[in-house]
Amino acid sequence: MIGWLKQLGKAFGVSFLWLICLIYFTQGFRSFVWTAVSYHLKDRLRLSPSASQFVSSVAFFPWSIKPLYGILSDCIPIKGRKRIPYLVIATVLSLVPWPILGLNAFLRSSRWHLTVFLTVQNLGSAMADVVVDAMIAEAVRFERASFAGDLQSISWLSMALGGICGSLLGGYALTNIQIETNFFLFSVLPAIQLLSCGLITENYVGSKILPEFANSVSSSHIVNGNGIVLEEDSFLAKKSNASTWRRKKSQKNSIKRTAISTKSQIPEKDNSLALGWLDSLRAATYSLFVAFRQPIILRPMTWFFLAHVTVPNLSTVMFYYQTESLKLDASFLGTARVVGWLGLMLGTFTYNRYLKTLKLRKILLSAHIGLSFISALDMVLVSQISLTYGISDKIMVLCGSALADAINQLKFMPFLILSGQLCPPGIEGTLFALFMSINNLGSTLGSFTGAALASFLNLSSGLFDNLLLGIAIQVFCTYIPVALLFLIPKEATGLSA
Repeated sequence: MIGWLKQLGKAFGVSFLWLICLIYFTQGFRSFVWTAVSYHLKDRLRLSPSASQFVSSVAFFPWSIKPLYGILSDCIPIKGRKRIPYLVIATVLSLVPWPILGLNAFLRSSRWHLTVFLTVQNLGSAMADVVVDAMIAEAVRFERASFAGDLQSISWLSMALGGICGSLLGGYALTNIQIETNFFLFSVLPAIQLLSCGLITENYVGSKILPEFANSVSSSHIVNGNGIVLEEDSFLAKKSNASTWRRKKSQKNSIKRTAISTKSQIPEKDNSLALGWLDSLRAATYSLFVAFRQPIILRPMTWFFLAHVTVPNLSTVMFYYQTESLKLDASFLGTARVVGWLGLMLGTFTYNRYLKTLKLRKILLSAHIGLSFISALDMVLVSQISLTYGISDKIMVLCGSALADAINQLKFMPFLILSGQLCPPGIEGTLFALFMSINNLGSTLGSFTGAALASFLNLSSGLFDNLLLGIAIQVFCTYIPVALLFLIPKEATGLSA
């Protein structure tokens, strides 16, 4: 393990490797603070499950527009650099909201102010995610391409480690310290990330000094702030005769004309630069549009989008039920999330070891049947039938969390494989970000659908009489995407599309 890390450090540089691992660890560790946010919405603001899920859905919307960040960083350099300045901006956006919310009780207690700050924080996290993916893609593009799998592996390991640590410590922290203190504690990681950005040196994509301006000014004159040419005093002192004066006058006029010409070229340069950025943005957007409208891409992405939208997400309602009716504490729920992370790893291993040679339609069909089974387990939990067989609520929650994350990973892995296969050369990164955004947007809309269902069934804090009906509706909706599997390429597998 240590030898592998040393090899990666030698190939990419220790600073680059540290920054990549830190960013992915922070992404996973977000469970630490978002657990606190969930309890804050429920206990401090006393929001209903539907209102709490609505706030979370709005706050996570920036993850649905990830291609925008990719296009901006690709096409509009900041001071000649395309990655580090955007990463700094993203880190600041993800850092600033937490200490503000930790300090200001009024902003914490206002639903709308809190939603704005959480949205800004997710904007920074989503932008950082896009930028770091682009940095990884650029790092392995040429002679280090053989390390692509290793770099991706260490990224996923860092995020998984962050998720496990965040889930364990988040539950423990909520039982021992105030929620606002958790906001302060989490801000330490983005602060370290911000400082670490200074360790990376990025090549410039363009010069900040205009070449024509630099070449037009000779060493025998100086241009002041107003653009007026100033001659050296020593030159006039040594040359006082008439011929020299005429020659000097001629040279002065020539230099003035050069300076005026140079001044007139600067706006043209700025205009051409702005037009170049605009053309790049237009070309990138058009390339995405042309690629995405192809049926081979549009049809499967439509399926993955609808697979989220048509199944209402009742996770927030279940969180309220587990904490209020089942009286499960934050420490236990943190442990359940750790089991979920282990289930995610199990799903990844199972897919790569046993399922990647199967047809994607069969894998996705099995995944949705499995998800309906998990929802049925929730029905057993809510109806308390499991207690009659001596199975405790905690065992049901732990098993449900592990199985749900494992099965969701079995569904997500085909999405990743198919997305990589469908991306045409030249715009792989941006188009893949678009695919991920479609997936995230579908999840967000599924959360809105779940919030609407919870509101319709009058599911609120302490009132879960219709929860069994809501889960039954969720089970039924799980099979809607099964009827749409014809959108997935018939012969596509995890190895070839």
